[in-house]
Order: sequence, then structure tokens, then C-alpha cells
Amino acid sequence: MFYSPHVEPEAELQWSVSHACYSRPMIRRITQRELRNESGEIMRALDRGESFVVTRNGVAVGELVPMRRRRFVAVDQVLAAFADAAPIDPERFRTDLDAFVNQDPTPRA
Repeated sequence: MFYSPHVEPEAELQWSVSHACYSRPMIRRITQRELRNESGEIMRALDRGESFVVTRNGVAVGELVPMRRRRFVAVDQVLAAFADAAPIDPERFRTDLDAFVNQDPTPRA
């Protein structure tokens, strides 16, 4: 079964794929007791990028996922990356944006 956003949370944990390029790290299920008793090892696993689903009485109650690390990019590298980019006309950009985005403040519900 391939990952689908419409799959029940319990079923999502059991998906697999045939190509490694389509895979994501498997989410390991742990009990509330394991979280309490093995918190040090779980924290080290989070540091390695592993994710967990915590269960209580067999029911999933939460997820533990590693924090995304921010990566600093120096200003000179950013400027170099955009050096050959086409110039942007602010008026045309605003007109295009206004045509695409609905900025009506009236509530939709």
C-alpha cells in the first residue's frame, strides 16, 4: 500500500513502497510505558531522525518527530543565487497577486 493522506492513522503506519526513493523513515510505535522507561534512548533516536507514535492501551495518542534543523545561508550566497534572476516589476507583481489571491475580508462561513 502506498502512503495516502486519506488512509486511517493506524493503517498509515504499515505502508510500504517498492522503491527506496519513495520511502520515508518508518514510524515506530511505542507505548506510554516505553516512553517513560526508555526516554533517553528515544531522545537519542529523535536526534538520529527517527519518529514515533505513542500509544496508550493500544490507541495512538501522539507523535514524536524530530525538529527540523534550520540552516543558515550567508547573504552573499543568496545574492549570488539570485544574481541572474529576472527583475521584478513591483506594480505588475501586485496586479498579478491581486488577480490570483482573494483578499476579501468577508467571512466565508
